[in-house]
Amino acid sequence: MHGEYKTPGGKLVMADLDVRDGRLKDVEVSGDFFLEPPEALSGITGALEGAPSDLAEEELVARVRNALAPEVEMIGFSAEAVARAVRKALA
Repeated sequence: MHGEYKTPGGKLVMADLDVRDGRLKDVEVSGDFFLEPPEALSGITGALEGAPSDLAEEELVARVRNALAPEVEMIGFSAEAVARAVRKALA
């Protein structure tokens, strides 16, 4: 499954995933955004991996936010953009 969301600033966030037994699997998040440090991307995907596929967008946002350390900078995108891309993939 593939979903894309273009942020108001013009950055593209993409989510590729599968659903097995009602849970998100093989989650990959990519796009033309910047993340500092880049290794924080594994925290984002880890927060989504195994999540119930019927979670509301707000619940996905909370999972992403809770997985990131306070010093992580999301440049050109947000936890909301990731959640919207995931929901579009699931639509």
